[in-house]
Amino acid sequence: TTETDQAYLDDNNTGTTRELCAWCLAGGTRFIYASSAATYGDGEQGYSDDDAVTPLLQPLNLYGWSKQKFDLIALREGWLDRIAGLKYFNVFGPGEAHKGEMRSVIHKAYHQIRETGAFALFRSHRPEYADGGQVRDFVYVKDAVAVTLFFHDHPEVSGLYNCGTGQARSWLDLLRAIYAAMEREPRIDFVDMPPHLRDKYQYFTEADTRKLRAAGCGHAFQPLEQAVADYVRRHLEARP
Repeated sequence: TTETDQAYLDDNNTGTTRELCAWCLAGGTRFIYASSAATYGDGEQGYSDDDAVTPLLQPLNLYGWSKQKFDLIALREGWLDRIAGLKYFNVFGPGEAHKGEMRSVIHKAYHQIRETGAFALFRSHRPEYADGGQVRDFVYVKDAVAVTLFFHDHPEVSGLYNCGTGQARSWLDLLRAIYAAMEREPRIDFVDMPPHLRDKYQYFTEADTRKLRAAGCGHAFQPLEQAVADYVRRHLEARP
């Protein structure tokens, strides 16, 4: 999400998704693609996945724009009547070790806490948010898979949908859940956010799930503490 090569993102995200979509539509194959909550930018337009809102969104980074561009293409071409796009929020869980710096904070924190006992979060640079009080809609990958499979199993349901819990939680909540799962006392530090990220940082994200529920997806997302405990104890501790 911090990629700065626009040509790469246009080709790898927007272009490739467009080619795959065209191939699937031509062959009558179900097409489900990954959009992103990064398309919502600073949240000024809210977090609704309604088609009327999509053209108004202003992502904060090139990654978000690469996703937004395809959403707009699909909307303009009428493809959203036949395909499904999912705006995944902050997904975490098993299978992310290969992502390097793009791993979730849970994965990074688990290993750092094992080594040092402490973990550092970005300090807030906006007065309305306390340090660690920035919030995200954290989604366990097992829940993200369940929602994705709903669209696979219901090809009659098409359009652009949020994939999030609808309940934003703070970074401090997340770190406390990690420490609790590891049965350790929290040691949380704060560091300044790099200047180049400050204008591109989302302080709040929370999925509007009304459209998802109206489409018939009744999946119950795991609470944050339960999801983190499952990830830490059944996956990270079993295969660190």
